[in-house]
Amino acid sequence: MNDTNNFTLQPGQMALSDLRAVWAARQPLSLAADAWDAIAASAATVEAIVAKGDPAYGINTGFGILAKAHIPNDQLATLQRNLILSHAVGTGELLSDTIVRLILLTKIGSLARGYSGVRPVIVETLIALYNANIMPAIPCQGSVGASGDLAPLAHMTLAMLGVGQVRHNGVLVEAGDALRAAGIEPVTLAAKEGLALINGTQVSTALALHGLFMAERLLEAAMVTGSLSVDAARGSDAPFDPRIHAVRGQPGQIAAAKIYRELVAGSAIRASHLVGDERVQDPYSLRCQPQVMGAVMDLIANAGRTLLIEANAVTDNPLLFEGGEIISGGNFHAEPVAFAADTLALAIAEIGALAERRIALLIDANLSGLPAFLVREPGLNSGFMIAHVTAAALASENKSLAHPASVDSLPTSANQEDHVSMATFAARRLDQMAHNTAVIVGIELLAASQGIEFHRPLKSSGTLESVHAQLRQHVAPYDADRFFAPDIEAARKLVVDGALSASCKELFTVLHP
Repeated sequence: MNDTNNFTLQPGQMALSDLRAVWAARQPLSLAADAWDAIAASAATVEAIVAKGDPAYGINTGFGILAKAHIPNDQLATLQRNLILSHAVGTGELLSDTIVRLILLTKIGSLARGYSGVRPVIVETLIALYNANIMPAIPCQGSVGASGDLAPLAHMTLAMLGVGQVRHNGVLVEAGDALRAAGIEPVTLAAKEGLALINGTQVSTALALHGLFMAERLLEAAMVTGSLSVDAARGSDAPFDPRIHAVRGQPGQIAAAKIYRELVAGSAIRASHLVGDERVQDPYSLRCQPQVMGAVMDLIANAGRTLLIEANAVTDNPLLFEGGEIISGGNFHAEPVAFAADTLALAIAEIGALAERRIALLIDANLSGLPAFLVREPGLNSGFMIAHVTAAALASENKSLAHPASVDSLPTSANQEDHVSMATFAARRLDQMAHNTAVIVGIELLAASQGIEFHRPLKSSGTLESVHAQLRQHVAPYDADRFFAPDIEAARKLVVDGALSASCKELFTVLHP
């Protein structure tokens, strides 16, 4: 349950709206009271297995191909600590606090379902870290997305031991110092606990959720800027007629067309060329927006369904079931996340690709009917010429980044782990792609807003004029060449922050189940 003051986690029952809220802002976290009994019962099962002494993978054996090695009971705590220390081999930049917050949340939710064999103190410590805003320092590289996100989750677990570094309220400090300041006791891992903490898909899932929520914002923003471009280019709204889309039947396309109709409704610019316009059809980047963005909408929705299941899932190994049975399997294999991330990459790339084409249309006087490069006195002024080059460069970069990661696999762990998902990279690259696309959509916002000003005193729809006014609070019209990069950054920020569609949020409720 999610409210403005507290998030109460009910294991296995988080909604996308809950995850989206946690992604947007940290809230005090608690675990549903009825979840603790299942955690304690699962831990008791592990204790019984240890007492009995029979070999059980991950409890009193080595790991991976070393599973045949039996570990005496008096060395089990050392075994688990060694596991964490040896697996904390990540490299690269640290994951953002936003991502780490989602990692902690989904790991807590997974362990709290009571199939992982950890003691309540493990879950309590993770919740304490979350509530104290102590975010483990987790390098972004080093996971192949099978056997779980081993290296990054080992770095997460280091913080619980008081080892390594964390960000405490955004400041990088030693983990032991942060725990002492917050009054949190470092944990000593018991049997199975280290393995339960580092097995799982929580890092790749958190990265993919971040990509999902960014894709939602990009889709909203690009539908707004695409509608502005229709008016800037004096395009037709006939391609948004519901009858066209009903006979095809694609649900995303039908929903997208409805959004476009509502965004441009009441435009005086459109009304001005309903009669006597010699053009028969608009270029595809204007005319086919419902078809392309509707397909993007469907991809995003499909990815969201997969990632919601994964965010609620139990993905470590082995798992404990009623009657004390312990079963080894492969829930840590992140192929569903990899596929979801790869489809999100396609969606993000196509949002940017279509927006780039509309920018190219607007700056071309032969196509748009507007002054060349959207500036008065072209020649003396270059206007949007090189802003479009930036958009083209980023759209091309996204094409390379959109290559599916899930088709790659390298065997690891002496061929015990002989097929991997590459889900962590598949999801991690979404952030870069999203920011590339945000710049492209931001440039379109600038170009389309400039374009409709050439049609004054005619105005666009009320909704789009509100968006135009919002931009003009941050960026002046482009009357002559000036230092352009700050304008692009201001527009990019409106896209990334979700501010661009804030005034018409009700139009996009279909995106937010």
